[in-house]
Amino acid sequence: MKILLAAINAKYIHSNLAVYSLQAYARENAPELSEEIYIKEYTINQLTDQILMDLYKEQPDAICFSCYIWNITQVKELLVEIPKILPKTMIWLGGPEVTYHPVEMLEAYPMVRGIMKGEGEETFVQLLHAWNGEVAYYDLDGITYWEEAAGEVWNNPDQKTMDMNKLPFVYQDMDLFRHKIVYYESSRGCPFSCSYCLSSVEKCLRFRDARRVVKELQFFIDQKVPQVKFVDRTFNCNKKRAIKIWKYIKEHDQGVTNFHFEIAADLLDEESLEVLEDMRPGLVQLEIGIQSTNPETLKEIHRTMNFEKVAERVKRINQKGNIHQHLDLIAGLPYENYCRFGQSFDDVFKLRPQQLQLGFLKVLKGSYMEEMAATYKMQYQNRPPFEVLSTRWLSYKDVIRLKEVEDMVEVYYNSGMFDKTIAELVQRMKHPFRLFEHLADYYKEHGYQEVNHTKLARYEILYDFMKEVTPSKLDRLQRRLTFDLYWCENIKNRPEFCGEPTVTKEEENIFYKHEEEMHLFLKEFRGYDRRQMRKMTHLERQGHQVYAFDYLHRDPITKKAKVLEILI
Repeated sequence: MKILLAAINAKYIHSNLAVYSLQAYARENAPELSEEIYIKEYTINQLTDQILMDLYKEQPDAICFSCYIWNITQVKELLVEIPKILPKTMIWLGGPEVTYHPVEMLEAYPMVRGIMKGEGEETFVQLLHAWNGEVAYYDLDGITYWEEAAGEVWNNPDQKTMDMNKLPFVYQDMDLFRHKIVYYESSRGCPFSCSYCLSSVEKCLRFRDARRVVKELQFFIDQKVPQVKFVDRTFNCNKKRAIKIWKYIKEHDQGVTNFHFEIAADLLDEESLEVLEDMRPGLVQLEIGIQSTNPETLKEIHRTMNFEKVAERVKRINQKGNIHQHLDLIAGLPYENYCRFGQSFDDVFKLRPQQLQLGFLKVLKGSYMEEMAATYKMQYQNRPPFEVLSTRWLSYKDVIRLKEVEDMVEVYYNSGMFDKTIAELVQRMKHPFRLFEHLADYYKEHGYQEVNHTKLARYEILYDFMKEVTPSKLDRLQRRLTFDLYWCENIKNRPEFCGEPTVTKEEENIFYKHEEEMHLFLKEFRGYDRRQMRKMTHLERQGHQVYAFDYLHRDPITKKAKVLEILI
């Protein structure tokens, strides 16, 4: 029997850990039934017809789709067409997007034979035995299916939660994951009960043995995998275990692999901080969900967080400058109107993370937020990703406004291209949120919103914006903007907004001649001649100080040029 595990990922660089886990578990626990289990990965950017044609060429006896908010629309389109070209192929579904309303899903799409609910590894093995005629569907836990004899949908009891140590390590042939993010799972469940998150539905928090984890991480280290992204919901909820794994990563670092963790910053103790502070720059990156700083909101969504502790720990990690921090906010939560969200934004912005994601609430099926939607007078999209449109506290007009602000945050903060300029502007405007509102207004007024701008155009637009809003301080801001440009870009044609060159050709010639001979400042360029050094650096005078921007030796966190203070 040929079985196809089909995944439609959001991007090409993504991989679907779920289907690989199903395949690996089946091969280990039902080897005689799993010889013809194949995986096919697609992306949502592919035409549905292309995927349909590829599925037809495979001629499978069964197709099992892994369903999420980002792909369910495309999966539903395929469900309607597959029976027309593969009438004998059995269709099964699994994943969070079909787990929590399985009966409704099957009634809406009767061509689907059944749904695997929740964790799928053990359920999938049992299904293999059912397909082999050894057991009946009604004997299986963890499925909802069409009982053909009765002509109705039967919803069986849920499957028991998995022992994480029974799950096989799915990564063997790394050629399958070249140029892709590698996802790794060392725990399931979450100790918290945030009402917007599906992890709160499953109360059973389980861990993979740390000794097994470090052994598997060593495989990634040996293979020099560029990035390993832990999918654990709160990696450091077990402090002792987290520290053990972090120490191992630090001690066995080969200078290439980066590890991504989602953590609760307020759970970081002194020992955890000391370990993190001793990491190689770029070895680890942290994702920290703040969501809101409004105590009333946090209480309503059942989120446990001490923001003062979070702020103190984020600032401390930032001081060391060796770890990329990504902080999240969610717009549309209960008890948070437009102005109060602006305050949450200002609170988090002051921590100066490398990334500040302004996201919007998604009302996920099966979540407590879905149950409370009517109480909150919450309107949200019927189509995935079920994003909030309005609430009792936030109008749709406010949502549109926040979308505009989000765009400006992505361009002028998260890009990292304007750090010094934005810091200066924030200092003058006092409230970071107001700055990005002003930028959004400026883009609308000048028709810039619907245009794809080059990087250089973004600098030019910001310069024009500063001319309009802070004309008296333009000289200082222009210097900041010029610094930001050369900090990020090795650009040889000087833009008009930068003004005339601040270092003369004669000064440059003398500097590079001396560096070729003595390497007083560009010490890491030994062996390079003056022409090569000139090509890979830029000299810029700001006030009485001259800076050399070194593009060969960039910061491993920000990817910006190394900046040296020099004398010429």
